[in-house]
Amino acid sequence: MEETSLLWLISLISLLSCSTNQAGLTVSPSRSQFFKEDSVSLSCEEDNISAGWTVRRNTTRGTRTQCGDGWGKPPGFSCNISSLYKHDTGVYWCESREGAASSSIQLTVSGGSVILQSPVLPVMEGDDVTLSCQTKTSSNLPAAFIKDGSLIRTEPTGHMTLHHVTSSDEGLYKCNIRGHGESPSSWISVSEKPTTTAPPTSVTPAPSFTSLQVRLVCHLVVFCPYCISTLIMVSLHKHRTTGNDLSVSMVMTSPTLAVHGLDDDYDDVTTEHLF
Repeated sequence: MEETSLLWLISLISLLSCSTNQAGLTVSPSRSQFFKEDSVSLSCEEDNISAGWTVRRNTTRGTRTQCGDGWGKPPGFSCNISSLYKHDTGVYWCESREGAASSSIQLTVSGGSVILQSPVLPVMEGDDVTLSCQTKTSSNLPAAFIKDGSLIRTEPTGHMTLHHVTSSDEGLYKCNIRGHGESPSSWISVSEKPTTTAPPTSVTPAPSFTSLQVRLVCHLVVFCPYCISTLIMVSLHKHRTTGNDLSVSMVMTSPTLAVHGLDDDYDDVTTEHLF
């Protein structure tokens, strides 16, 4: 009974872990910074619909509040915020009824006139990433791009591309447009590219044992020692029997020889008596 309960608990934990991996929060439009009064749609993409995923967030106004609890409108597994404000800045994620959670994302609402368009999700190592600096009215103005407090370069069109990103490209990015201001900072994460395994070489598979062959081997293993020991016992028994017959034969032959000897002696004596 205890083993059944333990197996059930392990299965439940595995199911929750799988559900966590199957859910992910998507943002539309896909960016991490927004202007005040912009709209955004948050969706929980998942395979297990019965899990009942909802969008939750941590902000300065509340911790672990769910969509519809004073913010957003939850149609199904999505959450629409029609008008963003600075207090909507925070961490967002999807959570199931069982407590499983997706990875979280950071959304920033700017009260200024400049934002940095950057990936809201981690980018894959080796990919190209384009950052855009824009105002509410234009996205093609010259802009300076800054990482971790240091100037990277100034782009005349307001767009900067990072080619073949690596872990060294991770950091806190922001941009500045002269005469308009500076954007908030956003963290860009770079995830490690999954290693590809070489295709297996063609190897002639070793012959596999069928259940019948396995049973045959087991019977041989069990009965071979018995057969061998039986043969040894029979051989010893025959050897002893042969030895006994030889002894008896020798014993039986001796009196015969003695009789013959006596007869010979008797003949000798009789001959001497006649003379």
